Amino acid sequence: MTKNLVVLDYGSGNLRSAVRALERAGADVTLTSDRALAQDADGLVVPGVGAYAACMQGLRAIRGHEVIGRRLAGGRPVLGICVGMQILFERGVEHGVETEGCGEWPGVVERLQAPVVPHMGWNTVEVAHDSTLFRGIEGQRFYFVHSYGVREWTLVTNDRTRAPRVHWTTHGGDRFVAAVENGPLTATQFHPEKSGDAGAVLLRNWVESL
Repeated sequence: MTKNLVVLDYGSGNLRSAVRALERAGADVTLTSDRALAQDADGLVVPGVGAYAACMQGLRAIRGHEVIGRRLAGGRPVLGICVGMQILFERGVEHGVETEGCGEWPGVVERLQAPVVPHMGWNTVEVAHDSTLFRGIEGQRFYFVHSYGVREWTLVTNDRTRAPRVHWTTHGGDRFVAAVENGPLTATQFHPEKSGDAGAVLLRNWVESL
């Protein structure tokens, strides 16, 4: 059965490339800010480009953070991409300004500590064991373009909860979170829709997991 996806439109840049890439992955895709459609879809995709604070402002304007929270409370899949991943964390700090995020994961989004920023280009990913997202593409490279990231993973798990699969990459000696698989919540710091064949496989893996 073809999966029905919503790409959440909250004013964060050109989203058409994400829509096209997900369609190529075999899904029916709607680009919308409608909360009911976003709530009911088989999968919700939250892209994001630009500043953390601006993305959170746009998301809150359409109450998108509430949709994300309700979906996850019901075990319904969400995929965050780039800043759409960053806003899932507790807070972001840009130019000395701290902004509250969605708080789905603990942690802070901060400026990369690398000689060259922004990080713009192709990197391999340190893939965690038994990944669904990276199945068949563990050694491939993915396209990053960002100046900020999560440099420390702080979520505490116990024996009753399955530990998230946290995947890392390094730029200029600075190691940061490249992707996370955590039950219904999945996210990538890189852009799978701009990562060629490897990105296409990753999106297909996610769609098929829904």
